[in-house]
Amino acid sequence: MSGEQPVADSRAARLLGGETFDLHEAIGGWRGFVESSLPGIVFVAAYLLWGGFRIPVIAAGAVMAVLVLIRLVQRTPVVQAVSGAVGVVIGAIWAWRAGDASGYFVPGLWLNAAYLAGILVSMAVRWPVVGIVVGLIRGEGTHWRADRAELRRYQLASAVLAGMFALRLLVQVPLYLAGAVAALGTAKLAMGLPLFALTLWGVWLLARDAGAARETQDPPPTTR
Repeated sequence: MSGEQPVADSRAARLLGGETFDLHEAIGGWRGFVESSLPGIVFVAAYLLWGGFRIPVIAAGAVMAVLVLIRLVQRTPVVQAVSGAVGVVIGAIWAWRAGDASGYFVPGLWLNAAYLAGILVSMAVRWPVVGIVVGLIRGEGTHWRADRAELRRYQLASAVLAGMFALRLLVQVPLYLAGAVAALGTAKLAMGLPLFALTLWGVWLLARDAGAARETQDPPPTTR
């Protein structure tokens, strides 16, 4: 599911503004990776074993509940687990109401489409979302818009991010329409955090180079 997306977004924002890129942090560490992936793995496994939608939905929900409970017992931050739980619950409700296991993935498809549309709009009006986020994190505001080269880099970085969401939709929507639940679940996992981390690295490289190019062009302050 895509319930980890809000947490992933906040983590991505921190990474984009950093001087170095930490792949471990990009995927939320081993625990974050497990928490975001395990419910989907269990859902697909249960579907292959029993079919239908009730057992897979219940199994995925039970796994997510256990993951949240473990964090509560250990008194560790529960934001990522709770975010994942929200996504699982929404997907479970959708599948239950539709009476179809493939419905479990519908909210994630809509979320990807919404992100894609938002990024494309930001690029069309020449306020690329990557530039806005990086400018806020680095305390640079929107000065980058006055530099054409920097604006182009942020446009390209935003295009890379949009490409990830577009690729997810291009692969997963046909699988959903074909009712290929197992294949859809597998694609969802493969195109989740692993693809997100790879994309974020590419976006970070472009955002870093944009800032470096501007600093090179800025003349050093004069001293008397």
